[in-house]
Amino acid sequence: MQLDDYQCHDASGLSALIRRGEVSREEVMAAACTLIEAANPSLAAVVRTRFDKAREELARVPAEAPFAGVPLLTKDLLMAIEGEPMACGSAALRDWRATEDSTLVSRLRQMGFAILGQTATPELGLMGITEPRAFAHPRNPWDPSRSPGGSSGGAAAAVAAGLVPLAMAGDGGGSIRIPASYCGLFGFKPSRGRVPLGPMYAEVWEGAVVEHAVTRSVRDSAALLDHINGMDSGAPLPLGHEDGFLDAIRRAPARLRIAVSLGEPLGRSLGTELDPQARLAVEDTARRLAALGHHVEWCDPPVDGEALADSYLTLYLGHLAADLAWIAAETGVAVSRLDIEPATRAVGRLGRQLKARDYVLGKRHWNRVARDMGAFHQRFDMLLMPVAAGTAPRLGELYPSPARERLMSLLALPGLPRLALELGMLKRLARDALRHTPYTQLANLTGQPAMSLPLHVTPGGLPIGVQVLGAMGDDRRLLQLAAQLEAEAGWGERLPRPWPPGADEQTPAAG
Repeated sequence: MQLDDYQCHDASGLSALIRRGEVSREEVMAAACTLIEAANPSLAAVVRTRFDKAREELARVPAEAPFAGVPLLTKDLLMAIEGEPMACGSAALRDWRATEDSTLVSRLRQMGFAILGQTATPELGLMGITEPRAFAHPRNPWDPSRSPGGSSGGAAAAVAAGLVPLAMAGDGGGSIRIPASYCGLFGFKPSRGRVPLGPMYAEVWEGAVVEHAVTRSVRDSAALLDHINGMDSGAPLPLGHEDGFLDAIRRAPARLRIAVSLGEPLGRSLGTELDPQARLAVEDTARRLAALGHHVEWCDPPVDGEALADSYLTLYLGHLAADLAWIAAETGVAVSRLDIEPATRAVGRLGRQLKARDYVLGKRHWNRVARDMGAFHQRFDMLLMPVAAGTAPRLGELYPSPARERLMSLLALPGLPRLALELGMLKRLARDALRHTPYTQLANLTGQPAMSLPLHVTPGGLPIGVQVLGAMGDDRRLLQLAAQLEAEAGWGERLPRPWPPGADEQTPAAG
């Protein structure tokens, strides 16, 4: 199979070729392995490969599996593979190995996917960029000097570069939608609890985290969701398996009432400055929607952005402190001696100082916002907003500076973490962490489904996604709208492939 032939198909297209016998699953895997080996030294999207194990597993995949032989990458975070490393982007977990498959990985195996490796993530998935100290930093295929975003940055880089047609991703504050926006991909965050996190976890970040994928096409995202959704044993929410996501996108949605916002209430307190191109992306999408017959009306969501950021960061701090305690227990290394990044250590120290009262009040605010957004969706079916304030940042631009890291190191002094919280350190953290991407956390706090649509490319050749949120549980209709816009815009032709240059001239050997 020629590499350019491989790269011009999404996962559904490759699956169809294999089922019709036009190409073998071994040839498809060989193409993917060749591309990963050629591209990854410069792209740095994949932290480890498992080609031989994938080949062994492929031989046992039944022909009737819906995606038999289609290559896929999982994320080096939460998506455990039995007996294999899962470092979560951290040197502290470099040697940790999972004792069983995660539910999601088990379901991917049942679908017939060939899991070829794991993709890069920032340490513990904490940043909207992917620049971990323990691993190489993935590059954005649209501009190698820029970040693919985070925390699913390695996944987005791999798909945008055409190494695999889709890659698994997770979203706790925008970590599917932000990389999708920066890399010109479709990124869908399902409703809370739709995709199970078991058996290692029940909820992550109080239910803010949902796993799914970054894809080139809406149909791949919908088909994947058809198979991986539904509670597993012991799940905290009684969401049974549902069918019909792929079938739904074959029909255009009925006329929708869509609110349009530039997200000003969310970014105001953080000092966010919306790039003119990001504004243009929203405005152009609003015009597209109106031309498709939908009712479009400018209206901001009913949220207090400052309170939203505070409550999000409050629980973020608390969970990081708990995560570091778990790592210490798993590795037998004291928290104070863990091999973690200065920013991670500093935030963990702040988290240990949180009062239970403040933590609970933070979660109660999430619930209040969810109620407010529920009322908002009685008036509007969907909300159109930016994903990020602009295009992908340059590598290193958003990582804490050496001066900031030295300042954070002072939190090791007795009594200083509590004093820092009392003096408003949480506000400063919110400003630093969320200023460039203040628009995505809302859906994580409320549990709503949300997506990034690759509808805009700047004159300088960089993609900017636009975000659409639906009411809680309205995943099908959100995917229907995505498919309608995909058919109207034809975004699949804009990927920056091949990567690396000249890769399409190679022909891999099968096997």
